[in-house]
Amino acid sequence: MTLRESAPVAATVYRGDVIENTHLAHIAVVDASGRLLHSFGDPSRVTLVRSAAKPAQALALIETGALERFGFDEADLALMCGSHSSEARHIERTQRMLAKVEASEADLRCGGHTPLSDAVYIDWLKRDFKPGAVCSNCSGKHVGMLAGARSIGESMSGYERPEHPLQVRVKRTVAEVCDLPEGEVRWATDGCTLPTPAFALDRLARLFAKLAAARDEVDGALAVEPRTAALARIYRAMTAYPELVGGEGRFCTTLMEAFDGALVGKVGADGSYAIGVRASEQTRKWGARGAVGIAVKIEDGGIGILYAVVAELLAQMDVGTPAQRAKLARFHAPEMLNTTGVRTGRLSYSAGLGLGV
Repeated sequence: MTLRESAPVAATVYRGDVIENTHLAHIAVVDASGRLLHSFGDPSRVTLVRSAAKPAQALALIETGALERFGFDEADLALMCGSHSSEARHIERTQRMLAKVEASEADLRCGGHTPLSDAVYIDWLKRDFKPGAVCSNCSGKHVGMLAGARSIGESMSGYERPEHPLQVRVKRTVAEVCDLPEGEVRWATDGCTLPTPAFALDRLARLFAKLAAARDEVDGALAVEPRTAALARIYRAMTAYPELVGGEGRFCTTLMEAFDGALVGKVGADGSYAIGVRASEQTRKWGARGAVGIAVKIEDGGIGILYAVVAELLAQMDVGTPAQRAKLARFHAPEMLNTTGVRTGRLSYSAGLGLGV
């Protein structure tokens, strides 16, 4: 069976009553023990998770001692985990973080690009602004990598290369936190030049279940293992500063603001998304032992469809309250209008995307 044959239709776009596009997807839902609770398509689909891996990469940076050494706070950590919109607050924080490391924009290897925010892009065009590396949506992660390299006594030069001692350390940490042998994680080059991992989709869900479970454990214990504390710190930073993980109007930001600390979410380029849901009466109804991790991969890589499917998945699983999910309505039921404002189509979803209650 080919990859396409193993991927069922998750969403269908109609123009009038005619099918215009179908979108294939894979979904994996696991609990804190790593047990697969539900799947749609192939939960073992090897997936380049792209920026959804940033929390695992940030874990490796925390474990170098870089945050304490350079005085990074939780807002800085949130930016390290983010794919930001290049808003002024994101660029300014990146610059302050560089100053803490005693580094400069020239040390960054991410490069500038068109912003993820349309509003920011319009502003740049009006000002004829030319973006540099601090404007990259991955700039926070890259400053963290500079700090991590310095913390382990290595040169900042070449920090982005797979053979750099910091990246060797990051690769080991990513495998460990996903409960995989290092040889089962494949690596490619991301859009920001850093190595990006690929592994089974249910392992991405496992990572985010661990984030949520760590947050639960820290709340309920006087002392926890250092790695658990670090994972909880990442969860806390991302949910406390969701505007630094994404930006104004972005899905990740809207999602975490809507659920007010009950879950953490992160997008990966080209159609991957992951969510960690803290343990609750709701997760127990799903048969979960503790927290739950959810991972989604859209086969065609469409980000708009990805957000729509994630919102539908949360609805089918009855995550949170109707009022919380309603804050995702513009992603869940996007208006399909032509240039004169006439409605031209609609989006429908397949049953069985999520684990029913």
